[in-house]
Amino acid sequence: MATTIQNSHISTFTQHPNPKFKTHFRTSIIISQKQRKPKNDNKTAFEEKKNASVDYDKGIHKVTVRIDGFRKSDLPKHQRLRVEGDRFQKDWGVSEVVEKIMKINHWDDIEGVLNCWAGRFARRNFPILVKEITQTGSIEHSIHVFNWMKNQKNYCSRRDIYNMMIRLHARHNRVDQARGLFFEMQKWRCQPNVETYNALISAHGKAGQWRWAKNIMEDMLRASIPPNRSTYNNLINACGSSGNWREALKVCKEMTENGVGPDLVTHNIVLSAYKNGSQYAKALSYFELMKGTKIRPDTTTLNIVIHCLVKLGQYQKAVEIFNSMREKRAECIPDIVTFTTIMHMYSVSGQIKNCEAVFNTMLAEGLKPNIVSYNTLVGAYASHGMAQEALSIFDKMKNNGIRPDIVSYTSLLNAYGRSEQPERAMETFERMKRNNLKPNLVSYNVLIDAYGSNGLLDKAVQVLREMEHDGLQPNVVTISTLLAASGRCCQKVNIDSILIAAKMRGIELNTVAYNSALGSYLNVGEYEKAMTLYKSMRKKKVMPDSVTYNVLISGCCRMSNYSEALEFLDEMIALKIPLTKEVCSSAICAYTNLGQLAKAESMFSMMKMEGFQPDVIAYTTMLNAYSIGENWEKAFEVFQEMELNGVLPDAIACSALMRSFNRGCQPDKVLLVADFMRERNIPFTEAVLFELVSASSILRDWRMITEIITTMEDSLPYVSVGMLNQLLHSIGKSGRTETMIKFFYKVVTSCAEVNLTTYSVLLKNLLAAGNWRKYIEALEWMEDGQLQPSSNMYDDILFFAQRSGGTENAAVIRQRVESLRKKSGHETTNELLWR
Repeated sequence: MATTIQNSHISTFTQHPNPKFKTHFRTSIIISQKQRKPKNDNKTAFEEKKNASVDYDKGIHKVTVRIDGFRKSDLPKHQRLRVEGDRFQKDWGVSEVVEKIMKINHWDDIEGVLNCWAGRFARRNFPILVKEITQTGSIEHSIHVFNWMKNQKNYCSRRDIYNMMIRLHARHNRVDQARGLFFEMQKWRCQPNVETYNALISAHGKAGQWRWAKNIMEDMLRASIPPNRSTYNNLINACGSSGNWREALKVCKEMTENGVGPDLVTHNIVLSAYKNGSQYAKALSYFELMKGTKIRPDTTTLNIVIHCLVKLGQYQKAVEIFNSMREKRAECIPDIVTFTTIMHMYSVSGQIKNCEAVFNTMLAEGLKPNIVSYNTLVGAYASHGMAQEALSIFDKMKNNGIRPDIVSYTSLLNAYGRSEQPERAMETFERMKRNNLKPNLVSYNVLIDAYGSNGLLDKAVQVLREMEHDGLQPNVVTISTLLAASGRCCQKVNIDSILIAAKMRGIELNTVAYNSALGSYLNVGEYEKAMTLYKSMRKKKVMPDSVTYNVLISGCCRMSNYSEALEFLDEMIALKIPLTKEVCSSAICAYTNLGQLAKAESMFSMMKMEGFQPDVIAYTTMLNAYSIGENWEKAFEVFQEMELNGVLPDAIACSALMRSFNRGCQPDKVLLVADFMRERNIPFTEAVLFELVSASSILRDWRMITEIITTMEDSLPYVSVGMLNQLLHSIGKSGRTETMIKFFYKVVTSCAEVNLTTYSVLLKNLLAAGNWRKYIEALEWMEDGQLQPSSNMYDDILFFAQRSGGTENAAVIRQRVESLRKKSGHETTNELLWR
């Protein structure tokens, strides 16, 4: 049609007789050709242009994407003339406008920049402008641009613009604003589509409002908009992220029934739902079913599987998957989440060196640690009280441009608390507040524990008051921490006060809190209160666990209530609560002290049958059992088994074996154990030295006793009275009276504790050696030391004077004893008879 008209015009022009008409028509054609501008191709105007730059000095490769959109030359004539006549109107591209907007604060004159942009007269620039500004992630700038856009005369509401704004609000968890845009677009007669509903469902899912998300999908179905795979994935994610894995599975089933097959994203979301719902075993089972499909797992899938394996304690399988991901031809390469999960695994299992190694491997493979990775390593050091190492990583985090968050500071607080540096913990707490980080409940609890675990209960209570002043109410963890601190400080009154304070604040004690309170009561010897609290615990239907019974059984054993300890053991078995190594060790102790060696052996065997590898405590308990039963052969067998199983014996285990050898009249084997300890660099404790002295006395190895005395000279003030008495007895038994007296002098001058038994041992050995002068002198020392000699001590010296002292010496002895008697106001039986 256009060709026909054009040809008719040309024919008219050639056939017209008037030359003026020909000239006018030719001129109009030329003018129309000049005014007719070729339309800009949309693909060219909105084509993404990539610019790459490389800084070889810094090793930075940067790629920028720019979109011009419609420029001044692409505007209609009337708009272009209007723009060309104003020198303030700038011919910017869309990307240039976004850059200029982002350089100013969102409260500054953003509209002034937009009003200077010539491209605002092209309506088709608006969606691209919204897309570019929302991709920056700045919601405030985006809202200003969107509000300005709606006030333009040439603005027309578009669904894609609203969808982009709803998605941006969803990213920032602004659910109400996203919902408001949803209703606003309908007022503008802009009907939502499936992408709109997907964005709105995603927004509610991120906020944990899965019921809202489900209602929105029902509205979508009523609007006859069929959901796609993304809709179902968003709804499954909404349910799963809230821990409602059952509802997530229902949606997944509906998805399959409606003919929308699940993809890899769906499977990952379902796995994540199981993980968030703490259904780790179900997640692993689902992963096994997933292997039977044609969908291959990706890194996200394996990260979830590794996390579940770590939570179930299947560390070896987690490491195997991690190593398979690091193989050369692996399809799934480990990312920062993978490395951080493995670091956490090594942290909770106490393998700090391996945790460090994984962190260093992550750096070596070019991955930049995020704040979660740094916090994991700081937390690993903190759990073992390695404050210096934790501080080093904390500083490295700041040097690498990552601002520590509340978790970072709390981990550092924990490190100082566990390393017995509560004051440094308080300094870190104050620094956290100076850096505009508001301490949360966990931070306060860690600080309370830092003071409480170091015996500073008063300061821990001050922190509690400060916490309440800041508007944070204590929880059951706070109460548990204070109860444990009170038990360590042996303050009976505070345990009662803390329990009353918890009741006044409406804090219901859980199993952990009851365990702390029970342990505190038993630590201070309040057995009756502990039993009353336990009855209250059962009455309130708070289920005890293995820790509860371990506290009760071990506490009863410490207080020699062995029958009650075994009653608690029977109750634990009746409740089908799994036994622990600690419970078994305490039960063996109870059976042993009740003389039930066969049951102790049976418990030890059952412990191994249950899969518990006995530790040094369990083995030591059996050594003590055989020591009490005077069965040194069995004790030695247990000691050998301990070595074969790779359990390194400590000084307590060695002293228990020595004791069994001494009771079994095998003193020479005690010396062999001492040689074994020297080879293994096991320190000689007082209990070991006591057994060594006993064995040396039986063997009459006075040289060994002399060596022990020489070794102990520097630590005499810290040696127990029983040990000193044993040494005095051994030296006196050897007949070396002078050595015994010299040792006694050293004991007295070192301000070590001596008692009536010490003098009794000294006096008996002096009398056995016939040294009555030193005997009377020792009595005088007792008077000077405010120790009243017993009647037997006077009787023994008077009897010696009568039988072996001779006439002359007997008179002297009676005279001096009479003098001491008058001085002390004490009369012996023999003295009265002599009168």
